Amino acid sequence: MKILLANPRGFCAGVNMAIECLDEAIRRCGPNIFVYHEIVHNKYVVDRFTKQGVTFIDDLSEAPAGSILLYSAHGVSPEIRRQAALRNLMTIDATCPLVTKVHLEAIKFAKEHFNIILIGHEGHDEVIGTMGEAPESITLVESPDDVDKLTFGPNDRLAYLTQTTLSVSEAEAIIGRLRARYPQIKSPPKEDICYATTNRQDAVSLLAPQADVVIVLGSQNSSNSRRLMELGREHAGKAFLIDSVSELPLDDFTGSETILITAGASAPEVVVEETIDFFVTKFAATVESIVVREEHVHFNLPKELRELPVMR
Repeated sequence: MKILLANPRGFCAGVNMAIECLDEAIRRCGPNIFVYHEIVHNKYVVDRFTKQGVTFIDDLSEAPAGSILLYSAHGVSPEIRRQAALRNLMTIDATCPLVTKVHLEAIKFAKEHFNIILIGHEGHDEVIGTMGEAPESITLVESPDDVDKLTFGPNDRLAYLTQTTLSVSEAEAIIGRLRARYPQIKSPPKEDICYATTNRQDAVSLLAPQADVVIVLGSQNSSNSRRLMELGREHAGKAFLIDSVSELPLDDFTGSETILITAGASAPEVVVEETIDFFVTKFAATVESIVVREEHVHFNLPKELRELPVMR
């Protein structure tokens, strides 16, 4: 058996920053910290912090007044920030700067009286946060069919934005339908889909045709990980999205000669290493690491965290 190991894979700069942010907050303030939603959409990461004493919440009322609250990488709406201020919570913003960019674009388009079409998945934390910036101006679409149901006219001021973790081909299909129906629609100054999402999808698209099966390390609620699994199925015919090696359906690897392994942008490298070790031990697999694209992006920790004193 041969393993093709996709590069780039795993943590992106935004996820790295968010996790480093929570690690540093624990170092400076202790583990009695609340995080609004999951810090990133990954079970392994969330479980690690939970074991340290961090509490993940979906309602700000669960955080006692005056406590420390960290916003996840996916961002939050202005209403959440307002509620946090009313509860006198000390907030640390670990929102990915690329998500913040989409929020700022939404604010700008809304101030210029555009009707904003947001391409994304209903209920996703990032989409909820972005729509909260200008709820009266934003309409969510999830598919080309949704575009056909829009009631805007040819003279309406329209602009579109996208969730950062979408499938590139999925977004392009919707954008194409939007432009065909509304030639006047404005695009964001720079593409919203995250560089890391695009790079990981490109790696799978390029390498999966060489594999019998694709393994994506990541959680089921991770949008970018699910897109990798879908691409794996499209190009290799068989793909699995798993949190850890314990979830591997071993019968499905009988007769497989080549396996592509990658990881979503919120999946830690340790789960990749455990999976590789398993195949090397059980199937005497060899590993070929293939670099499709280099990444050198880094985001600094937020200022409010850097200014916190370290616990004595």
